[in-house]
Amino acid sequence: MTGPTVADAEPERGMETVPGTRQHSGPTPAGRIGPAGRFLAWMRQHRGVTAAAAVVAAALALVIGTQLAPKGDRVPLSVHNAGPEGARALAEILGRHGVSVHTPTRFDAALEDLRSSSSPTLLLYDRNGVLDEQQLAGLAAAADRVVVVTPRLETLAALKAGIRQAGVVPDASQVLDPGCAQPDAEAAGQVTGQPGYVYDGGTTCYRAAGTAGMLAVSDDGLVTVLGSRAVLGNGKLDELGNAALAVRILGASPDLVWYLPSIEDAAAGGSGQTLDDLAPDWARFLGPWLLLVAAAAIVWRGRRHGPLVFEPLPVVVKAVETVEGRARLYQDSRAVDQARDNLRAGLLVRLAGKLRLGPGATAEDTIAASARLLGRDATGIRALVNERPTTEARLVAWSQALEKLEKEVMTR
Repeated sequence: MTGPTVADAEPERGMETVPGTRQHSGPTPAGRIGPAGRFLAWMRQHRGVTAAAAVVAAALALVIGTQLAPKGDRVPLSVHNAGPEGARALAEILGRHGVSVHTPTRFDAALEDLRSSSSPTLLLYDRNGVLDEQQLAGLAAAADRVVVVTPRLETLAALKAGIRQAGVVPDASQVLDPGCAQPDAEAAGQVTGQPGYVYDGGTTCYRAAGTAGMLAVSDDGLVTVLGSRAVLGNGKLDELGNAALAVRILGASPDLVWYLPSIEDAAAGGSGQTLDDLAPDWARFLGPWLLLVAAAAIVWRGRRHGPLVFEPLPVVVKAVETVEGRARLYQDSRAVDQARDNLRAGLLVRLAGKLRLGPGATAEDTIAASARLLGRDATGIRALVNERPTTEARLVAWSQALEKLEKEVMTR
């Protein structure tokens, strides 16, 4: 027993069934096609445009995704930088020793972290010197100890620790010995010396230039100046006593505020000026004006001068056209010496070929052979060939004299 068939189905309203025939389903009327169906039909009809739009959308999404994706941290001495100049390894070591490493990104956050801790240590690496005296004084007052890495003159002066810059570590000092009674330096032993800076004042260790040392501690012990990033960086942390020295000077307290000021902190104290403050009043109209000029230049120079013409290669250019073009270039640039050298070299090459002197013939050989052929004194020919015209008028007269000499030789 079989089920109902299409022929047994009840016909739709408004449609008449012819007896004795099977009813077939035809194409759906256009008025009954929904928006989705019309969209699919349009896509099938415009396959090329749809494919191109899909490719453009995919490329645009890829570019936007690449630009918005988080970039790897490449800031020197950043605890998030796993590169050779980063300090991620040191932060991990300090964390395993029970030190809580705080990494504020702004000045206000650094002050808050320092004030919320009982006896915090501040690591400050202001490589661009963006903090002013007031900001540095506020950080020093809120911290129990301050460790400054390769500070600038202004930074040292603002900290008022009695430590001064004294030069750089000599190239020959690749490894430095403690050379002092400071406990941290004595326990760490030798450290990497290059590249680095040396300082004077307070207790100096790792001396590389007289009394100056790469590590300097103030008399009150509150400020420590380290003149080398390599001691803290990932690249050389496992060499010599670098890790020991870094852990001892930074892990003395349970809280370490690792602060790397950025250019955004320059205006935190109200001392910095933005580009809007420095620019004159008329500069705000400069941008729209430049855009207008650029649009006009595009319309002016970007118009097409007709369809492109395809020319078979290689293109044959008449010799007279190239000679005339080079001559005009020499004339426009007033290159009298260059034109003279070219005319003289061409004359000697043609005369040597006529006289069959061979490719190794010198200018003197060519002049002597030409004189023998013409039965003239070589001195006059030599003076003519080696003359150096200084004006364009004399260059024309000289070239005519050379042409006359060449004709005399060629006709013999």
